[in-house]
Amino acid sequence: MSPGVRRLTVLGKFKPFGLIAEATDDGKPPDVDVPDSYEYFLFDPHLTGQRDDGDGNEANFSRQREHELFVRHNRIIWTSGSRVLKRFTLSSPIIKACWSHLGPGPEAFLCVLQIGCLTVYSTSGEVVSVPLSRTVISIWPLPFGLLLQQAAEVNQSSHIPFSAATPTLASREMLRQRKEIGNINFHSLVAHDLTSKRDMSSHLILRDPLEEPEPIYLEERGRLNIMKDYDERTIWTSDRLPLMTSYNKGKMQHSVWAAELIESASCSSGVVPDTVFPKRVSFRRIWQAKGAKKAASKVFLATDDAIPVICFLILEQKKLLSVGLQTVEINNEILFDVKPDISWSVSAIAAAPVVVTRSQVKNGLLPHLDIIVLSPENDLVLYSGKQCLCKYVLPSGFGKNLVSGDRESAEKDSGVRDLKITGLSDAVLGCINLSVNHSQIFRCALTGSPSSSLANDCIAAIAEGLRSDLYNLFLSLLWGDDNSGQKGSCVHFEWESFCNIFLGICQKPTDVHLKQPKASSESSWEFLLNSNFHKTYSRFHSGIASNNSLNLEGTVPFGTKTGGGKLPSKSMELMVQSLDCLHAVYESLKMDNLRKQDLHQLAVLLCNIAKFLGEKCYIDHYIRDFPRLSETIRACTTLSSCRKPPNLFRWFENCLRRGSLPTNLDDLPDLIRKDGCSIVSWARKIVSFYSVLFGDKPVGQKLSSGVPCNIAPGSYSSNEELAILAMAGERFGLHQLDLLPSGVSLPLRHALDSCRESPPADWPAIAYVLLGREDMALSVFRNLSSSKEFEMQSDTSLISMSIPYMLHLHPVIVPSSLSESTGMENTKIEDTSSVDGSVIDGMEHIFNSYTQLRYGRDLRLNEVRRLLCSARPVVIQTSANPTISDQEQQQDQLWRIAQRTAVLPLGRGAFTLSTIHTLLTEAFTVPKLVLAGRLPAQQNAIVNLDPNVRNIQELTTWPEFHNAVAAGLRLAPLQGKVSRTWIKYNKPGEPNVVHAGLLFGLGLQGYLHVLNLSDIYQYFTQDHESTTVGLMLGLAASYRRTMQPEIAKALFFHVPARYQASYAEFEIPTLLQSAALVSVGILFEGSAHQQTMQLLLGEIGRRSAGDNVLEREGYAVSAGFSLGLVALGRGGDALGSLDPFVNRLLQYLGAKEGRSLLVPSNEDHRIAAQITDGNTSNVDITAPGAIISLALMYLKTESEVIFSKLSIPQTHYELECVRPDFIMLRVIARNLIMWSRIRPTCDWIQSQVPEVVKNGISHLQDDTYEVDVEALVHAYVNIVAGACISLGLRFAGTRDGNARDLLYNYALYLLNEIKPVSAASGTAFPRGISKFVDKGTLEMCLYLVILSLSVVMAGSGDLQIFRLLRFLRSRNSADGHANYGTQMAVSLATGFLFLGVGMRTFSTSNGSIAMLLITLYPRLPSGPNDNRCHLQAFRHLYVLATEARWLQTIDVDSGLPVYTPIEITVKETELYSETRFCEVTPCILPERAILKRICVCGPRYWPQQVELVPEEKHWWSFGDKSDPFSSGVIHVKRKVGACSYVDDPVGCFGLRTLDESNTLASSHRELDSDSVDHLVSTFSSDPSLIAFAQLCCDKSWNDRSDSDFKEFCLQVLFDCISKDRPALLQVYLSLYTTIASMADLLVKTDSNVCDSLSISSLKVALAYNEAVTSGRLASSGGFVQSIFLASLGKRCEEILNCSTELKINLRNYLTSEAWPDDNNSKLQKDTMLLSWYLKWFSVPSPSIIRAAVEKIKSKFKISTSAVPLLRLLLPSTHISAISEIDRVFFPSNVTIAL
Repeated sequence: MSPGVRRLTVLGKFKPFGLIAEATDDGKPPDVDVPDSYEYFLFDPHLTGQRDDGDGNEANFSRQREHELFVRHNRIIWTSGSRVLKRFTLSSPIIKACWSHLGPGPEAFLCVLQIGCLTVYSTSGEVVSVPLSRTVISIWPLPFGLLLQQAAEVNQSSHIPFSAATPTLASREMLRQRKEIGNINFHSLVAHDLTSKRDMSSHLILRDPLEEPEPIYLEERGRLNIMKDYDERTIWTSDRLPLMTSYNKGKMQHSVWAAELIESASCSSGVVPDTVFPKRVSFRRIWQAKGAKKAASKVFLATDDAIPVICFLILEQKKLLSVGLQTVEINNEILFDVKPDISWSVSAIAAAPVVVTRSQVKNGLLPHLDIIVLSPENDLVLYSGKQCLCKYVLPSGFGKNLVSGDRESAEKDSGVRDLKITGLSDAVLGCINLSVNHSQIFRCALTGSPSSSLANDCIAAIAEGLRSDLYNLFLSLLWGDDNSGQKGSCVHFEWESFCNIFLGICQKPTDVHLKQPKASSESSWEFLLNSNFHKTYSRFHSGIASNNSLNLEGTVPFGTKTGGGKLPSKSMELMVQSLDCLHAVYESLKMDNLRKQDLHQLAVLLCNIAKFLGEKCYIDHYIRDFPRLSETIRACTTLSSCRKPPNLFRWFENCLRRGSLPTNLDDLPDLIRKDGCSIVSWARKIVSFYSVLFGDKPVGQKLSSGVPCNIAPGSYSSNEELAILAMAGERFGLHQLDLLPSGVSLPLRHALDSCRESPPADWPAIAYVLLGREDMALSVFRNLSSSKEFEMQSDTSLISMSIPYMLHLHPVIVPSSLSESTGMENTKIEDTSSVDGSVIDGMEHIFNSYTQLRYGRDLRLNEVRRLLCSARPVVIQTSANPTISDQEQQQDQLWRIAQRTAVLPLGRGAFTLSTIHTLLTEAFTVPKLVLAGRLPAQQNAIVNLDPNVRNIQELTTWPEFHNAVAAGLRLAPLQGKVSRTWIKYNKPGEPNVVHAGLLFGLGLQGYLHVLNLSDIYQYFTQDHESTTVGLMLGLAASYRRTMQPEIAKALFFHVPARYQASYAEFEIPTLLQSAALVSVGILFEGSAHQQTMQLLLGEIGRRSAGDNVLEREGYAVSAGFSLGLVALGRGGDALGSLDPFVNRLLQYLGAKEGRSLLVPSNEDHRIAAQITDGNTSNVDITAPGAIISLALMYLKTESEVIFSKLSIPQTHYELECVRPDFIMLRVIARNLIMWSRIRPTCDWIQSQVPEVVKNGISHLQDDTYEVDVEALVHAYVNIVAGACISLGLRFAGTRDGNARDLLYNYALYLLNEIKPVSAASGTAFPRGISKFVDKGTLEMCLYLVILSLSVVMAGSGDLQIFRLLRFLRSRNSADGHANYGTQMAVSLATGFLFLGVGMRTFSTSNGSIAMLLITLYPRLPSGPNDNRCHLQAFRHLYVLATEARWLQTIDVDSGLPVYTPIEITVKETELYSETRFCEVTPCILPERAILKRICVCGPRYWPQQVELVPEEKHWWSFGDKSDPFSSGVIHVKRKVGACSYVDDPVGCFGLRTLDESNTLASSHRELDSDSVDHLVSTFSSDPSLIAFAQLCCDKSWNDRSDSDFKEFCLQVLFDCISKDRPALLQVYLSLYTTIASMADLLVKTDSNVCDSLSISSLKVALAYNEAVTSGRLASSGGFVQSIFLASLGKRCEEILNCSTELKINLRNYLTSEAWPDDNNSKLQKDTMLLSWYLKWFSVPSPSIIRAAVEKIKSKFKISTSAVPLLRLLLPSTHISAISEIDRVFFPSNVTIAL
């Protein structure tokens, strides 16, 4: 058959867009200072992984789908259509540029070859330059790297030495060292060997941009040698298959090479070990051919019968030579070789691969590539392999348009009308560039796939189902239509042309043509009636008038005879196999509700083919689906075949009734079980879901029944769960589920509903969306979005995963204090006594949705803000007419209040910790510290402190520092966006304490790591004390536990003991040295660094030369803290023995040890200058530091030895020898060591008190007790305070109820001893101790207990404790007992109680306990400048002990935080067994070490469970991949019918409550339309339910007569809401309308029902109902009400049994296979009823019935009834139909029976 002729689609003239981009670049014309020559190439954007703007339609030939790379001189322009994507400018001219895949990822790199180097660009913007040691003449892409071909150079001195470097080489070497393995010496040996091999090899391979090019090996005679053949010039490589072609000019030989990855051990040299380079690349020659004097001008891959072929275009011979390839799999490796029997050639002067005929099919890694060939006769011909398909010509009017556009050239060229195609190039997919004879280039599209989706599907099915020879025959028929070019490409014409292919086999093809429009006399109405659309529409709607009767235009009239002569056997075989393939498409289209029109058109074609092949059953099958086909297609007696057609509806019904059995596979088309068949994947997916649901198990990529199925990863315990994983794996979502027939979708919806309650936790997000559990899906997405793998995925894959059934998953913005700005509600919480409501106090951001939910309507946060505000003048109560004495009183009162105001920033820092983000474009604002007062009695006059009376300077140094620290602590350490530039931007011109505090606050949040060494040096050179303190502590916190050498040097600079003896003595204040010591401890925390520990040990007892003697104790304490931090918790397992350290520390305690003390051998350290009075240390100075260091070194170690060394005095003499405050420290240290013995009981605290103290306390009222009672009472209160501090540290952040009550009672006890304020709390505490101890000691112990209590209840906002704190604050102010230290304790306690506005709490890890101990050190300052015993800056180190263990629940539908009850399970500990308790979110979670499980419970939200593994680790940080809470958030989904706890706290307004009160039952009649709409929108957020409710509320419904239908709709609506099953709406309405349309057919003559597919769907629904009731589908109840389905079945049988004509038509059908043949509405109704009857009762085709009857009559003599025998032979047929068959074929038996 001669090939057909098709018209090209000319898209326009072609000009590289790079030329246009050059003209607009920098305003210069394209010919300025650049050479005239340029290069460009077009490529598919999928090559680089770029998502294009095109719509993905193959028919869209817009240039937007093509990318262009334009190269001129040293510039590259990457464009997409008319849009410039990137520009590259290099330092030297470009030799060649190409795309290549480098490294392990899928990303493509742009590789640019220059002289001496190779530049590699990633699509994300990264650039790597690879220096080249020798001249590389060309580069070529391979699937696993870039091939470099070196030039054959003899003069080695001209080479660029490889070690000689460009600056880029050094950076590459630094990056490379991270990836190389092995020691330096060995690496240098290997590098030298590789360099020599690279010099010898003619070809190199670059597999990673950060690696060096490697030599290529050549496989010859079973050995591998380095490839040294420089004559083998590479002319082509493939970036998809590991293939290369080369040409040897000397041998005049073309060769094809296969590239393979081999183990390095197989290399002949064996020098390079596997650990360094595990694999090498070798080339193996698989084909060679001689005789060509020149290399092939073009080489490319194509496809021939699904086999890849390499095509060589040899211009000197004007031919295209093609060589076939084959693959062999050996040891899981694919090897390529030449297939000798596939080799052919065609005449050609130009050729290119294109994607035309099968654009959706892939052959392995390659698409199906056709070949477009320009013959020597200038004909453009399309080939599919070696088969010529068609000839392409330019459009008929193209020459005229070209002439009119260029008249001058037309006059010169007389032959311009005879245009010839002289060249083709730049083929991308289905587009090419064509050159015509006058050198103009046009972009043209090759029309390939039809626009008709039905024709496309049928062609693809035939391509996948036919043998290659039959498919080639089909292609010749498909592309051999000479008229196709002139007829256009409308959808109807394409389908009719496709039909004519098969009709032409039956007889001479009838002329199928489009009606030409008549002259103007034809009206528009007549034109519409004659259109194909009207004819197609009339097939479904017979009531519409038409000029023509219902006909099948373009089909063969079956009254005629087929053409004379026998058909070739191949054509007959083509028809048989095509019937099977097209029938598979037909059955697949049945599963799509939106393609019924296509289904009808395909049924017409299949009827023709079946009639031609004599397939009775097939014809009967199609007529039953579309009964009106019987009016045209008449039965023929010549039909003989009785082949039973596959039927998916029957297969689904059998699955539901009998399960997935191998005997049912006959009803499945063969294409469904074929691997890689994409065209019937819709039906294959549904079949696989049913198979899995009824017991089929996965075996590899298939099910045990042989049906391919992709199953998503995840655990499952039932068939329903496995079915959902299969749906997720096949990307089958809710939108696809809605496209299925209602009955078919019911079992799948049943599986979704049964697993919705508690799905496994390891499923992918798409599976949760299928279940309607968007809460769990969103948590999976959050975890994926923080991983690198998720970030590497393209936008296309994410969209394909979410669309179209995840569109309602709108982005949820978590409203929290970290993302919300100041709202309007701030106006509601301003201090009512303030004058200026706009004053910034640093707490204006705390009111947000989270805090509103957490604290409800109470005013706790308002009160905390008022108490901690230091930015407004405080109120001073005085008389209206003050006198001189009153003014002095004002100053006294203002001074006391100013001391309180000065410490408020410490509490405010804890209160606002990590609650805001800052804008990096704005300066950071620090609230003012206002120490003035306000006089309400004098019209709010402002009173300032008098500098002549008080020293105001001491109130402005450290308080301002604390104020700035509090401001810095507001920044949340979550996003890591604070940059070095921003910090320097906020740096003042002159150093001040404000910026010093800000640096400390930023450091505590971990932000100072962005500073470089020069920045740190500049800060230190300012010689500002506060700045140095803040910077050192901030740097140590930012680099905590890292031992960073540069930071350590900067810190040790401020420790004079580290200097060598020859250095001059630096005058460094003791305050700076103390800060430096603690900073060193934080930097080296837990490292047990020996040298540092020796230094710090000596510093505990060192005498400060010429410094303030009063600060010696503070320096020793700092050294003790630092030593304890360095050896934190290491005890005896530290590197080296700690015995010498312990001995020295015990000496500092005053202990008498017989063993020798530790004497350092390094004389360079000034440890010898220790504080000694005589031969002993000054215990008053060294003891606190030694005790603290021992406590931290042996923290939680349960060391009995150290515990005994820190004994509490047991006698009166020992009590007099030890200071009471040292006893407190010993108690704390002993309990920290014996961590597990701490118990939150009063007995445990009393057990800490020695017997001698107990006895003395019990005799306080006994005057005859002759002992030093004051010493006993001092010891008692200090021991109790130490035990309370230990208790606070042990239960820090736990909110333990016992610890809380115990500490609260002790606080009240001490408060009552100072001044009775409440009733006696019991007799457990001794009374009257205030007589024997000073008030200052009692005050200090009280506030230490208060601090411990707030540490236990950190973040809880406990109301009772808050009342106590507020009382203490007001008491001190009112009584005139304001003390700076006690006010600091109250401020800190308030901040701890509301830590991070209730979102943070404390941890009990070793590091956290150490930081809390430093913060709570029991020596409170006496004034704002008091740093004598403890540096005030250390009070902020609690930040390092905090954790964000808060949890809030977000409604996934509304995106708002909600109250949700959760159940928390903690593991068993030494204090309690495994415990479960309930909380309501938002709340604080227990520590990670004990947290085991979290469950979302309660009746209003879907349950969710988070399983955890208790680990001794810190809480998850922001962005941690393993964080199960997505930074403190669990998404929940509210059940339909339930209100949130905010709207309905008690549960009075839920839908179930309404149902119980019978409101719901009567709502169908009593509720008006507005009430229904409001009720639905209240309890459901599903858009379909809300829209349907609005439809039901339409006023027009009240005027309609179908009130029953409205009543049904309301019932369905409430059923969907009450059961939380929105999908029920579609199912109920579909099933209801099916029965309603059947009933209408009986009473109406103009029914629009044209098919009986709904009957098949209804039968599947009833089979589902039986499966549920019989237990084959496990569930507590059916998805649809069983009574409803049963009533539908009953109603259907009533409709079918009420027609009298039906029995007559059935008899005629069974006996003569005749359908009612009159073309009137009544008999159309009879035809429809007959088809319904046959389908409903599963009546087989008459040929099968007749065969069964003949079998019965031949073997049995029936005297009574043949029903039992018919039942055996026709098992699936209903008994009613069998009875009718018995009456028809055995009438005598019926008469006898009567």
